[in-house]
Amino acid sequence: MNSSILSWFIAVVLLSGSVLLASAAEPASQNQPAATAMVRADAPKLPFATPLQWKSTGVLISPVSNETHTIVSVKDPTVAYWNGLWHIYATAYSTSARTWSMVYLNFKDWSEAPNAKLTYIDINPNLRGYHCAPHLFYFRPHQKWYLVFQSQQPQYCTTGDISKPETWNRPQDFFEGKPEGAPRLWIDYHIICDDTHAYLFFTGDDGRFYRSRTKIEDFPKGMSNPEIAIQDQRSNLFEASITYKIKGTNTYLTLIEALSPARYYRAWISDRLDGDWTPVPDADTWQRPFAGINNVSFEDGVTPWTKDISHGELIRDGYDETMTIDPNNLQLLYQGRDPAINGRYEMLPYRLALLTLDRSRK
Repeated sequence: MNSSILSWFIAVVLLSGSVLLASAAEPASQNQPAATAMVRADAPKLPFATPLQWKSTGVLISPVSNETHTIVSVKDPTVAYWNGLWHIYATAYSTSARTWSMVYLNFKDWSEAPNAKLTYIDINPNLRGYHCAPHLFYFRPHQKWYLVFQSQQPQYCTTGDISKPETWNRPQDFFEGKPEGAPRLWIDYHIICDDTHAYLFFTGDDGRFYRSRTKIEDFPKGMSNPEIAIQDQRSNLFEASITYKIKGTNTYLTLIEALSPARYYRAWISDRLDGDWTPVPDADTWQRPFAGINNVSFEDGVTPWTKDISHGELIRDGYDETMTIDPNNLQLLYQGRDPAINGRYEMLPYRLALLTLDRSRK
């Protein structure tokens, strides 16, 4: 979720409904591609070859308004395959409500996604108002689903059935107040667990990637004060972070979106969630990203429709708190938009599409 969302939202509250005109563009002084980083000699080995090449679908999920909701975008998706269905929660901007909220949809096959019905999250009174950038997972120790999201501060809800968005309980805070070490604008929260701890990761609109943690038995309470896990220039390390365990290895993968020249994903690896993170060679720059317009082509018959490869999630091998991905089946659900349409960030027409690793071009 872009930091300008938060600036806009805060301004709306402070100015009693006035609209902040936020530009999607950033100062030219920050529009520098990420520099190639030094790789530690003892860095974990990546179980897939780089550079990567991806193939994109056309738009699969678009905003659909009704008589009480006028929405202009669907973005920031979280996705899980459970009980024979794909379940997606995502951010939507509502011009009728003048705030960021969430939508839910499900379908059996990706071919059905364009016709899947959107359910507006405010069907649940507990989730009316400003909540966005969701992250969904099943926490096995509690035998419950968790939805983590941005209400400026990090919050969560739980349910036993993600197909019924009306059943999420009342949002709860991870922290009592703002903890020491948290940045001014903390955004885009996600959870991943190892055998002993649950980690809350997020970005700070300041070129830094943060982590907090608590013991598994204490989750979701007891989060430590945030500390910096990775840092770089703001334009090179911006938002939309997500961390995974790579199946069959002791390696973790973190993806973080860079801002310019267009949105793209960079990648880091580590052998510990509380350890040092090493940039992935040939998956770390504008020229050779983990996923960006420079390594994405479009399926036959699909007219290229986006330059942004922005806020999304890899398809997981399961849906639990370990956030495990299969390196032999890499797909990324992402947000893109028509590059000809610019203006206020909340009005940008983001839609969702799916990348699949294109091994034929190796």
